Amino acid sequence: MIADLLLGLRLAVGGGRMSGQALLRLAMTAVGIGLVVAVLLPAASVNSVVSAREDRAAATTPSTRPVPGVDPLYAVTWSAEAGTQFVRITSIAPGGPHAPVPPGLTALPKPGELVASPDVGRALAGPDGAAFRSRLPATPSATIAKPGLVDAGELTAWYGTTLDDVRASDQAKTIYGFGAGEPPRFAVTASVLVVLLPLVVALLLPLLIFVTTASRMGAAQRDQRLAALRLLGVDARQIRRVAAGESLLGATIGVMLGVVLFVLIRPMLGSLDLFGYRVFGEDFVPSWPLAVLVVLLVPALAIGAALFGLRRTIVEPLGVVRQGKPVRRRMWWRWVLTGLGVLLTGAAYATDPGNTNGGLMVALTVGSALLLIGVTTLLPWLVELIAGKLRGGPPAWQLAVRRLQLDSGTPSRVVSGLVVVVAGSILLQVLLNSTLAASKSELDSTPVWAGAAQVSVATDAATVAEVQRRVSAVPGVEHAGVVLQSSVVGTSGRGDQWAVAEIGSCAALALRAHLPSCVDGAVYAVDDPGRALPTGSVHFSAGTSEGSGPGWTVPAQVTHLPASAAARWLAGTFLVTDGAVAGIKVPTMLPTVYVTGQGSPAALADRVSAAVKGLTWRVETRTDEVSAAPVGAVATIRAILLTASLFVLAVAALSLLMLAVEQITERRRALAALSASGVPLGVLARSSFAQTALPVVIGVALAVVAGTGLTLPILRAADIPVKLDGGLIAGMAGAAVAAVLVVTACTIPLLRQVTRVESLRAE
Repeated sequence: MIADLLLGLRLAVGGGRMSGQALLRLAMTAVGIGLVVAVLLPAASVNSVVSAREDRAAATTPSTRPVPGVDPLYAVTWSAEAGTQFVRITSIAPGGPHAPVPPGLTALPKPGELVASPDVGRALAGPDGAAFRSRLPATPSATIAKPGLVDAGELTAWYGTTLDDVRASDQAKTIYGFGAGEPPRFAVTASVLVVLLPLVVALLLPLLIFVTTASRMGAAQRDQRLAALRLLGVDARQIRRVAAGESLLGATIGVMLGVVLFVLIRPMLGSLDLFGYRVFGEDFVPSWPLAVLVVLLVPALAIGAALFGLRRTIVEPLGVVRQGKPVRRRMWWRWVLTGLGVLLTGAAYATDPGNTNGGLMVALTVGSALLLIGVTTLLPWLVELIAGKLRGGPPAWQLAVRRLQLDSGTPSRVVSGLVVVVAGSILLQVLLNSTLAASKSELDSTPVWAGAAQVSVATDAATVAEVQRRVSAVPGVEHAGVVLQSSVVGTSGRGDQWAVAEIGSCAALALRAHLPSCVDGAVYAVDDPGRALPTGSVHFSAGTSEGSGPGWTVPAQVTHLPASAAARWLAGTFLVTDGAVAGIKVPTMLPTVYVTGQGSPAALADRVSAAVKGLTWRVETRTDEVSAAPVGAVATIRAILLTASLFVLAVAALSLLMLAVEQITERRRALAALSASGVPLGVLARSSFAQTALPVVIGVALAVVAGTGLTLPILRAADIPVKLDGGLIAGMAGAAVAAVLVVTACTIPLLRQVTRVESLRAE
């Protein structure tokens, strides 16, 4: 057995008349397997990445349990909003010389010092640096190390302050150590799996197809060598071991190449930003059972593909006999896969829209994966069916069609990887576009008054006067009014009889809605078409739907305002002037200073933030603009998916190139004879293009139908209207056709070489 395997290794390097062709086969096999290993090893590292993140999260969890001999560390955590991002800042002050030091810090920051994460420094140097700088209490003087960060892209900072300042806050807590927390358990929800599993299938299946294609390169030359070995007395069982040895060398080199590629790309994985999170590249360490599985499984797949290719080949001492008559395909298992996928995804139509129970999510997840796999298995049958019915046409077209009629299985198997890429890309992109369109539609349908306050500063009762004084002194500020917020709960006992009440002067309430006229004592109601506001006797409450505060009677003469005459999200709110609640001790939540002024809301917010940033956690500055975070997140996800799709599309194109090279090499005698008979090179080139293009066109059409069809039940389950991206679909189809053109252009030099008269004479 060892001798047979070693003979196969020798033939893999120097088999055939030209050792260059053997080395090319070896290189292509190694590259194909290397790419798959380089993709599978990061996937095998997911557990280590999650475990490392959980360990850091547990290590950074503060402990409030007193420890003998340890002084408390007083801390107040707050956030600073800058554009679409939030920086979590913790103001700390030691209660003694033995106070604990947070992970990632070498020492506690002194009062006025700021220690920030690396991404805070990058944000300060980026295009939004001015916005960040205006909100941070100081310029970072040091950087938090990795042990103090849960995620690589975390925006967090520690700010040193005085002990009296932090202890005066009712939000202060005492910390006696870090690392006492239990690691949070990572769980993938069913909704995430609906998107994740089809993505995994769309990325991995083309790579596996590429491995099988690479491992079967040079099949004709290999069969001739095996026939020669049979003439020397090697039996059929030894022939299989020799064929396995030929594939084993390329698989071994491919595994080593994949490991090298994984080590090279691992630092780049830390720069990927997905859903606003980044991981540390060094955390990608494959668990040894999965690493061993990848190292053994991928070469086994390559060897198995090579042996599977011999199933219809009879290697005899005097030659190689291939079964000339195509065997009728067994269709039952293909239709079972596809049918199960259709049934499981169609379960969404058996329930009401918006139903996202766990059973339906599992059905959609498994059904999507089965349908993607089923489409690839149906493609060879569809290509064979269509090619068998084609007749006539130009010579190049007839040559291509005839070749597909004789052997359509191999091109179809290669193209099936491209089909999965296109279908998976369409599925994910349509889901993203539809979700974004639904969010935009909801925002656009929300009425908003253009004259509302542009900036709001939330603060506390002890600081509100100072905030108003500082804000009023900011250049360009026109109005700064204080508004208190409470809840109004009806006394009828009905849970839906409640509303928010905003209390302030006429000037302050005029920053929240367009008041036709205002006198102290007036009450206004911003109508909500979907809910009736409470009337008559009510109770005030501080932020809950249960009335436990003082009673109040809603005046009969309430001025009703349409939602379009008020600020965003103000529908269903009472606007109450101070005189209407005079003498009542209304329980209120944190007061807010609303500001209008010159310039854009973002620029005004920067100026206001710079004026009040010395008040640290006591203030929080926001704008009334709709956050662009969903748009930015979708754009980031779309870019990542497009990059991954183009990468796998390039792998599929490489598979097509390998197939074209293999077919030209295998048919070099027939091509040389056609050229010697007077067939122009252009006809042969167009024939090669059509032979590849026809399965691709059929596959792309099937992928468009499958990709768009998969989105319908998923969006129905989420109760989101379908938003097709015609540009994306056309772009993916165009990329597939462009791949065929590139493949054809790359094979023309080889085609010119094999069609020379010298090639025919040598044969």
